[in-house]
Amino acid sequence: MTALPFPLADPPDTAEAERGRKLFAGQSEFLKGVVAMSGLPPADRLEICFAGRSNVGKSSLINALTGTRGLARASNTPGRTQEINFFTQGPDLYLVDLPGYGFANAPLPVVEKWQRLLKQYLSGRPSLRRAFVLIDARHGVKPVDEEILSLLDRSAVTFQCVLTKADKVKEKERDRVLAQVRAALARHPAAYPEMVLTSSEKGDGIATLRSIIAGLA
Repeated sequence: MTALPFPLADPPDTAEAERGRKLFAGQSEFLKGVVAMSGLPPADRLEICFAGRSNVGKSSLINALTGTRGLARASNTPGRTQEINFFTQGPDLYLVDLPGYGFANAPLPVVEKWQRLLKQYLSGRPSLRRAFVLIDARHGVKPVDEEILSLLDRSAVTFQCVLTKADKVKEKERDRVLAQVRAALARHPAAYPEMVLTSSEKGDGIATLRSIIAGLA
């Protein structure tokens, strides 16, 4: 039987799960919101970033990973989309929340400024180890997602697909979406060949994602 491309990540074994638990048992704190490259904190530790279109559940996932309710705040106001938000996870890791994309009502100058900042960050951050791109398990990859995937290709930043809201979709529909996502990822050379299926509400996949991030450290 031929293995599927971009398989779902297996649950961690006991040792891997413990490494992930210990990493995220440390203090999680908001450090700063950055609106220009000059405001970036020193690149003195491992860094991972999260990208996703608006309302994909990015804030909920970060809160679930860190076990800190309200650490990352969801916002539907376009003004907030200009910031790259940095969180410290213990002394050795930055979690970076990239601005949500896909706001139809954001003014064009705001969108252009955000795009410039994002390109500069992705191509010029030596401590950035991996980007996690969040895709809604109900909808799959949309054209607006393709833009960020292509940007990550051009920036030579390895990215891993994290499917969110898995509890909101029935298994048959989920399989259809997974096939669509796999086909989309196959077109992107920077895509890491494994996906993670998550539900922030139910906790599904959180231990898996924690162990993956701990493995990068």
